[in-house]
Parts: sequence; structure tokens; C-alpha cells
Amino acid sequence: MKLSHLARLCLCATLPLMTSACSTTTAKAPDYTAFRSAKPRSILVLPPVNHTPDVNASNGLIAQMTHPLAEGGYYVVPVAVEIETFRQNGLDTPDDIMQAPAAKLQSVFGADAALYTTITAYGSVYQVLSSNTVVTATSKLVDLKTGSVLWSGSATANSSDVGDPQVAAGGIIGLLVTAAVKQAVHNLTDQSFDVAHVAAERLLRVGPPDGMLYGPRSVKYGTD
Repeated sequence: MKLSHLARLCLCATLPLMTSACSTTTAKAPDYTAFRSAKPRSILVLPPVNHTPDVNASNGLIAQMTHPLAEGGYYVVPVAVEIETFRQNGLDTPDDIMQAPAAKLQSVFGADAALYTTITAYGSVYQVLSSNTVVTATSKLVDLKTGSVLWSGSATANSSDVGDPQVAAGGIIGLLVTAAVKQAVHNLTDQSFDVAHVAAERLLRVGPPDGMLYGPRSVKYGTD
């Protein structure tokens, strides 16, 4: 059956839009050239810079960050040793530590690369009819010998990722009460710590399609 003139015009006008829409959903593959050349074996996880009102954000996230890296095949400098070393050298805040020269970090800790992280969301947010705990962070892995960025990424997680579904009961008043109660519970139990765990696992997941390359201690080393 032949298409009418109007139908053909509509089809021709739609195809470019479909092609454009499809192209926007294609994720760009990371460039691992510098990563493969550097071949980092050990990582220094620097305390995250906190851009949120929650004073516990930096400690809450860094406590979760070594696990996915170690599981991915890297030696991670012990966080407690690292922080104490910084303190003894007069560097008490993440912002101060971020200013330390890469060459100095390499000579003191002997690590091949350092992970720089910034937290942009951390904690519970009350939003009239709902209360949600959110953790969002971005990281970049820097070669301490050359200063080049080997990898970068970002991730976010919220309370629904740790089994905290919104509960609605009793109409609008029920929603308001539920949200207020959940906000109080979140503050008392510091649910941000659990959400930070999910965010850290997502952020520092090792392997394709966009995670870091596997480290030398992994059985998958060299397969990505």
C-alpha cells in the first residue's frame, strides 16, 4: 500500500528526530589510555571535600570508599594511618589536604595514585510530603608521578536504595506526619551512613563499562 504525500512528509520529518534521540542515549566510552600507561597498583584515598551542611559527610563517605577499590584489585593506603600522618603535618581538613603537592603525597605514602573526591549532597531532606536521604559525590583518580587524571566519575544514592520506601497513609495529613517522623528517624539513626555505602560502591565500582580498570591484585587484571 502506498503512503500518502502527507504521510511521507511526516515520516521524513520524524526520522532525523528519532536518529537524534537515539544518539543522545549513547554513553561515551572513557579514554583509558593514560590509565593503562600508568598501571597504578596502590591508591591513596584522600578525605572528601564536603560541600554540604552535614559535618559528618567526609568521614561518613571515606569510611566506605576503600572496600570497592580493594575488591577491585588495588592496595589502598589505610585511612587511619593516612589521616594521622596528615594531622602530624598540620593538615587537619580535607580542603587543606587537597592542596598538598602530588609529588609530596607520593614521597610520603608511596602510592601510585590519589583519589580526590567532592561531596555535593549528604543527609536527609524534608520535602513537605516526603523525606529522603541523599548522598552524591564525584571523584577523580590522579597519577601522583605525572599529575594526569587517570579516571573520573560520579554517583548518587538515596534512601530508597537501602530499603526505605515512602509510606503513605491517612491522606494529606498522614503524608505530612509520615514525612516528619521519617525525617526524625533518619537524623537519629544517621541513615546517611548506609546511603553513603551504596553511593561509594556505585562511584568506585571497578570494571566496565565506565569504572576504573581492574587492579593487579584482581584475577581480572588485564582483561578490561
